[in-house]
Amino acid sequence: MTTHALWTAEGLAMACGGTWDGAPPDLLSGFTLDSRIAEPGDVFIALKSNRDGHDFVGAAFASGAVAALVSRDYVRSAGDGALLRVDDTQAGLEAIGVGARNRLSPSAYVIAVTGSVGKTGTKEMLRLAFSVFGATHAPEKSFNNHWGVPLTLARMAADTRYGVFEIGMNNPGEITPLSRMVRPDVAIVTTVAPVHLGQFASVDEIAEAKAEIFQGLDAEGTAILNRDNAYFDFLARRARARGAAVLSFGQHVDADCRLVTAHADAAGTTAQVVCLGEDHSLRLNVPGAHLVMNALAVLLAARASGCDVAHAVRALEAFNVPEGRGVVERIAMPDGDVVLIDESYNANPASMAAAISVLELPRAGVNRRVAIVGDMLELGEDGPALHAALAEDLAAAKVNAVFACGPLMAHLYEVLSAEQKGGYAPTAEALMEAVLRAVKPGDAVMVKGSLGSRMGPVLAALKSHLLKNQAS
Repeated sequence: MTTHALWTAEGLAMACGGTWDGAPPDLLSGFTLDSRIAEPGDVFIALKSNRDGHDFVGAAFASGAVAALVSRDYVRSAGDGALLRVDDTQAGLEAIGVGARNRLSPSAYVIAVTGSVGKTGTKEMLRLAFSVFGATHAPEKSFNNHWGVPLTLARMAADTRYGVFEIGMNNPGEITPLSRMVRPDVAIVTTVAPVHLGQFASVDEIAEAKAEIFQGLDAEGTAILNRDNAYFDFLARRARARGAAVLSFGQHVDADCRLVTAHADAAGTTAQVVCLGEDHSLRLNVPGAHLVMNALAVLLAARASGCDVAHAVRALEAFNVPEGRGVVERIAMPDGDVVLIDESYNANPASMAAAISVLELPRAGVNRRVAIVGDMLELGEDGPALHAALAEDLAAAKVNAVFACGPLMAHLYEVLSAEQKGGYAPTAEALMEAVLRAVKPGDAVMVKGSLGSRMGPVLAALKSHLLKNQAS
């Protein structure tokens, strides 16, 4: 929520084609879809999805909301405040988002990022880098779907100088309407990898879906692409067909922003970069060469937007990975520390390989490397083979013990060496006891899996167990 008016009541009604029922509030300073966290000044959006938001309108007003966007057939209840009635609340939210984009100054820059992996981390880097140049707006968490993107647009102030948006998808055709809503000046595709194969026949189809981000890019826009990815040429053709300029990043000799060297340690990563002919030394205070690659895309976005790359480089020194995407915590124990690497938010083959490579890094006081992994979902018929293939990454990283759960991770566990097999269970809950018994002082432990594999509770239980035993 902002402390100033984000919309006027009249402007909001005009944007969504709605009609006020009740006295419109004087201050509209935010939007929420969650009645439990509504604050004074918020408009509650009653979407109909898995649960009908209209059932929670009263709770939203009780929490402090000053208005609610509802369907025209919603029946007012006692305690309801101002209602903004529309034919369809999802369409109404989208119209508000479009209205927010339209009211930006012509001099504002909007940057959108998609890709099989790295979207959220890149979005956070963009937020950080552009904040040094002017008022910057970006989504909370991973608000990158059919409701998250228009909600983020709706929350964008009219005086925003730089708008940053993350756009995701699970199925073909989902990115196009979101890109046309955002209308980016700069579109970034971090990479194309075998993710969501359960909904696509091939990685080629995934690349085609990612190319939808160019549908909102105008002829003066810029596409920023991974030069090392096998789909670079394909994506570049798609972008140029829209009339956009193409800039590239990576280790490839022809990359416009090229990674020359990178050195990762437990505390971070130092890289030497040549960005459009300029040499830069980049330091991220988080480990992982894959994060440096995302940073290269951010530097190109700064350049494409007319900003000083050197200032963006310095801004990125303050970057921290979002929760569940590589946060490292050292827990002091009587007989030695335990290092926890929280990668529990989500997983696919590319991000799993990157997380395993971070586990490999030398850390003071670490004796064993332990991987606790759950199923990577939505991989279709290739799932078993993609899980088994992780054995090579685990062996290369010299991981000492692997704890795995889920029917797909059974294919990995079968091909591990006997020395690496720490334990297997069909579910995360069933694996938990073995993990708590096995982790010891001097271990570096990485926890990762798709959201549906419920690795977050495993990490939480392990952390609680270690903290409880700190003094014993």
